[in-house]
Amino acid sequence: MAQESPTFSPLYRQIKSLILQALESGEWRPGQVIPSEQELASRFSVSQGTVRKAIDEMAAENLLVRKQGKGTFVASHNDPRALFRFLRLVPMDGDLAHPQSVPMDCWRAKAGQEASRMLGIEQGEPIIIVRRLLRFAQKPVVIDEIYLPGEIFQGLTLEVLQSWNGSLYSLFETRFGLRMIRAQERIRAVAADRSTSETLRVQEGTPLLSVERVTYTYGDKPVEWRRGLYSTAEHFYLNELN
Repeated sequence: MAQESPTFSPLYRQIKSLILQALESGEWRPGQVIPSEQELASRFSVSQGTVRKAIDEMAAENLLVRKQGKGTFVASHNDPRALFRFLRLVPMDGDLAHPQSVPMDCWRAKAGQEASRMLGIEQGEPIIIVRRLLRFAQKPVVIDEIYLPGEIFQGLTLEVLQSWNGSLYSLFETRFGLRMIRAQERIRAVAADRSTSETLRVQEGTPLLSVERVTYTYGDKPVEWRRGLYSTAEHFYLNELN
């Protein structure tokens, strides 16, 4: 029987993995500058070109941000430009004004079968559930129900959510040290039920987008599962493919 050959990772991918380990361990925090390419090349005993290729790939994946004349920084959810990376709902008039996040409820529960599967935790483990409304130009557009691992988000309350002036992900990063790296979404069309129609101020039966998302941090660990309902009367969902 033929044996499979071992798979070798290119050198720049190995360096990328080492940089990721440093990010995950908190050696360089979100918003902080990382060492120069020359310093990293010396640290890892490789050429600057190899380091540059690793950093280029990480910048393309929104893990790092290059700033001309300043250096390379760890990407942060506190950067205003990061908001629309995960929020893909765009007003038809093209005005990308920041939406207003309105926390409605926050409570502790035990993970059921679906939440445990989505979050990669044991059934019955503590979770926190958040309900919040997103308003664009004072109009309700998105209602989210968000499920979070209770062990990671200890101390998250409705009062904390209401007092935070920024995006949810910037709160998660600043208060809980959690950086959202990537997300997977499933989108389908649904009809607004009575409760949702009242919250979003649309007619019952109005078509809505149902957006279910699982968000991952370093190590491809799921740390958020959310189910959102989007009104698209004045907005569309934008996804750039490249």
